[in-house]
Amino acid sequence: MATATASSNVTAPRSLNTSLDLDIDKARPTIVPERIALYAGLAVGVVMFAIGFLNYFGIANILIRPGEGTGANPAVDFFVLGVLAIVGPYGFLASAHYRKISRIESRLPDFLRDVAEAGRFGMTLPDAIVVASKGRYDLLTGEIKKMASQLEWGVPVATALSLFKERVNTPLVNRTVSIIIKANEAGGNVADVLSMVARDTRDVQITTQERQITMLTYLTVIYISFYVFLVTIYIMAAVFLPQMITAGSGIASSGTSVGGASAISLNFSSIPELFLAFMVAVIVHAIGDGIMSGVIINGRLSEGFQHATVMLASGWLFMRFAVPNLVIPSVTS
Repeated sequence: MATATASSNVTAPRSLNTSLDLDIDKARPTIVPERIALYAGLAVGVVMFAIGFLNYFGIANILIRPGEGTGANPAVDFFVLGVLAIVGPYGFLASAHYRKISRIESRLPDFLRDVAEAGRFGMTLPDAIVVASKGRYDLLTGEIKKMASQLEWGVPVATALSLFKERVNTPLVNRTVSIIIKANEAGGNVADVLSMVARDTRDVQITTQERQITMLTYLTVIYISFYVFLVTIYIMAAVFLPQMITAGSGIASSGTSVGGASAISLNFSSIPELFLAFMVAVIVHAIGDGIMSGVIINGRLSEGFQHATVMLASGWLFMRFAVPNLVIPSVTS
């Protein structure tokens, strides 16, 4: 009887740990939404690139701006749409994911400080976590209350912390929880460790925020310079080049000649190619400046994709629908 009782007492925790291990496995995400958006964007982008290729060689006649024939402009339009489909959804979803992570991690030091304060009153780590769970920690509140409920049901503190880490699954939470588990296993005053971790975490967050505020000036300069470039192109298309074309047409039609030949020969046929070069420059600047903006703000390429999407979409719409088309007159000598 004693042997049977002992064996049953031993196997019960194993079955509990096995079920908790299964819960940890279920908590791990399979495919994140950002990756789905990237794969879907790649598929749409390939279709857009194919349509642009067909438009360029005159095989298809699918136009974004009415009144244009096949050629380089429709091809560029679908190239831009393809790039937007690839970087846009992924950039915005990934940036939203990182903003959520930052929002979660911003309240972690408050929770650690509350647990440390409860521990200084002589409470054990599980009791301190249960007491601290009564507070409000924004997005962390629900997960902390779930962890406290598990502790109240008798789940070991290391297992409850591991489940909490797997559910939240952010870099700062993973590192912090690992430190707490090791400190609790080593024994001693866990409250001092929690206070130290909370202080260091807060210092890191303050340093990151200060760097982002400093880099915000450079981000503003990048956006201003990009849109100044667009305004410069508009002024050239709306004011400068039309005046040059009008003046040149008047000179050419005045009949000024030397020895029976025209003294002035004007050719405006290269102006459409000039504006195509401007369009390519806008695309290159939008993608490059956008990616650089995201990297200097927080060092993430996904944030750069978000800025590149905003710049590329606004620059393309401005060039195609706000900048006027120049009508090149036929000049006869």
